[in-house]
Amino acid sequence: MPTTTPLIIGQASQPVPLLPRMANRHGLIAGATGTGKTVTLQCLAEEFSLQGVPVFLADVKGDLSGISQPGKEHPRIRERVDSMGLSDFEYRGFPVTFWDVFGAQGHPVRTTISELGPLLLSRLLNLNETQQGVLALVFRVADDNGWLLLDIKDLRSMLRYVAENAREFRTLYGNISAASVGAIQRRLITLESQGGKKLLGEPALNLDDLMQTDNQGLGMINILAADKLMEAPDLYGTFLLWMMSELFENLPEVGDRDKPRLVLFFDEAHLMFDDTPEALLDKIEQVVRLIRSKGVGVYFVTQNPLDIPENVLGQLGNRVQHALRAYTPKDQKAVRAAAQTFRPNPKLDTVAAITEMGVGEALVSTLDGKGRPRIVQRALIRPPRSQIGPITRKLRKELMGTSIVAGIYDKPVDRKSAYEVLSARAEQMAREHEAQEVEKAREKELKKASRGRGGRQRQTVMESFFKSAARAVGSQIGRQVIRGVLGSLLGGKRR
Repeated sequence: MPTTTPLIIGQASQPVPLLPRMANRHGLIAGATGTGKTVTLQCLAEEFSLQGVPVFLADVKGDLSGISQPGKEHPRIRERVDSMGLSDFEYRGFPVTFWDVFGAQGHPVRTTISELGPLLLSRLLNLNETQQGVLALVFRVADDNGWLLLDIKDLRSMLRYVAENAREFRTLYGNISAASVGAIQRRLITLESQGGKKLLGEPALNLDDLMQTDNQGLGMINILAADKLMEAPDLYGTFLLWMMSELFENLPEVGDRDKPRLVLFFDEAHLMFDDTPEALLDKIEQVVRLIRSKGVGVYFVTQNPLDIPENVLGQLGNRVQHALRAYTPKDQKAVRAAAQTFRPNPKLDTVAAITEMGVGEALVSTLDGKGRPRIVQRALIRPPRSQIGPITRKLRKELMGTSIVAGIYDKPVDRKSAYEVLSARAEQMAREHEAQEVEKAREKELKKASRGRGGRQRQTVMESFFKSAARAVGSQIGRQVIRGVLGSLLGGKRR
């Protein structure tokens, strides 16, 4: 059964621990390509699972599926185990759930347009300030009418509806630029080609499905197949931001715990912050600072600490720094900056160590029992218990078939939402228009007959009535979307 004991990351002059109750103070795994970041991530995921803590990690290289299988004896691994004195080391696999936005290498993972929210969607679509304003207006109109925005066709219908009725909305919501609506529609086409149609829809991911344990009490390791998703970096980065914000908004406060309820590992983390508006960066910093009170630890994995905004970097208490290369003046500056993020060790030249370390070595600093950074140590990272490298496609399919979420997310659902509501309105308008045409034809015949009898032309209010009905925006349903702590910026509550 899992027990709450220090996670041993590596070995310096003595074992280097990470205290479970400090694991929700977040962390950083950094280093150049090929220096061992992925193996460190794998080892930490194993250790958290053994503590009964579920893990979510993004597999950007496609080689972390091996964590589901026991490792095999190897001379280098045995040498590392013996030199570190790991008496409890044994090869074993861990419980996994595979996820994939495209549904090929894992269970489909989806969210809705409403949950993504206007600001994250604006980032994803790379909209300018004017276009962001139009998109926020579209969300507001949908919210005021109680129309669900679930998938891309819902948003397209709303954009068309708002543009066609811009004159009626101008007084209540402000000007609506037809050019901005057209630009957003074109960006949606690009988003669809990148996989947005797969990501946006229902059934949406239930966050509780990420926080499972197996029948032995081991934390489930959720692996997102991200190798294909990485071909659309904006989509990948926005997805990670959405996941973090959803957890923040939906999980209850739990205060200090003896261990986290969930740990997230975000590889290629710089993609979460590239080209991100200042307003969104402020919200990200707020989420990172406060999400630990929800029992969630966030670990960013990237090549260089400078890839992470300073205000976010300051929230990362547990750090593992693998080697960096210093071939250019810019590289040398990055090495010095990375060294300055550690609490100095008088017995260690941190700057020199960062450039000298071999594969599987790292500078490590974790928090002590009072939340203070320990002095940095140069350590050998412990080897993983599970298989290094990917499993076969056949084995992956077998594991998906026996997964705890098998069959839950596999088939998309398309319930009544903005598209269906507006399509029904359009059909009603078409019927009303047809009725107008019939009435006009009848009136025309009556006028001809009246003129033939020398009578005075009759007038009717029916035509003006139908015109008025055709222009009506529709009654307000009055059901507002209640958005979370982050307001309308980072998405809304699921309805």
